[in-house]
Amino acid sequence: MPSHSTLDVSKVRAISLDLDDTLWPVWPAIGRAEQVLHRWLGRHAPATAARFADPAALRAVRARMEQALPHLRHDLSALRRESIRHALQQAGDDPALAEAAFEVFFAERQRVDFYEDTPGALARLAARWPLVALSNGNADVHAVGIGQHFHAKVGARECGFAKPDARIFQVAADAAGVPREAMLHVGDDAALDVLGALEAGVQAAWLNRNGLAWEHPRRPQAEVADLAALCDLLGS
Repeated sequence: MPSHSTLDVSKVRAISLDLDDTLWPVWPAIGRAEQVLHRWLGRHAPATAARFADPAALRAVRARMEQALPHLRHDLSALRRESIRHALQQAGDDPALAEAAFEVFFAERQRVDFYEDTPGALARLAARWPLVALSNGNADVHAVGIGQHFHAKVGARECGFAKPDARIFQVAADAAGVPREAMLHVGDDAALDVLGALEAGVQAAWLNRNGLAWEHPRRPQAEVADLAALCDLLGS
């Protein structure tokens, strides 16, 4: 049962869904992708593989790139590619290998393990409303195997701005063919998903799988423990 709900279901004509940590846990996928990348570097750029054997070391480069290249913060693929390029340069390997290395990482990043409730919930929701994938990340709903449920995919990379920017919620509403007030956004991140949606005039459902306390003055219209509970709340 939802612990909180003032959701007006009668207004919902489309649903936008965050992807990472909403439909699947993201860090297992990232961790596997980092391992595959490191093995690839071991074959093609051994100096880089040796220098960045600890995944935390390459993550630190990625964090520095985000600070150094603020114009790319909405494009996680570009940031990852540039972090690999920078690592190759630091180790004395050919930076041109960054493109191929990123493709190896990116392909593995699309291998995700869905939360148990995700497949059934997507089918239930898609049977009643157009669904829009709304993500700051670089997962592809078709590559991960759930594209058939989605009417559209809206990403920060393509838009040039990211959640919680109100404009990206407008893009999602436009993709669904409804006004913002007729859309429900569902996501796990209190700031990016919930507060972003509320600021944009979109109803929000907070997917709180870990039983966290809500710590902001503005509340989502709904709080649910999983997607099955969301389906029950919506009567889908």
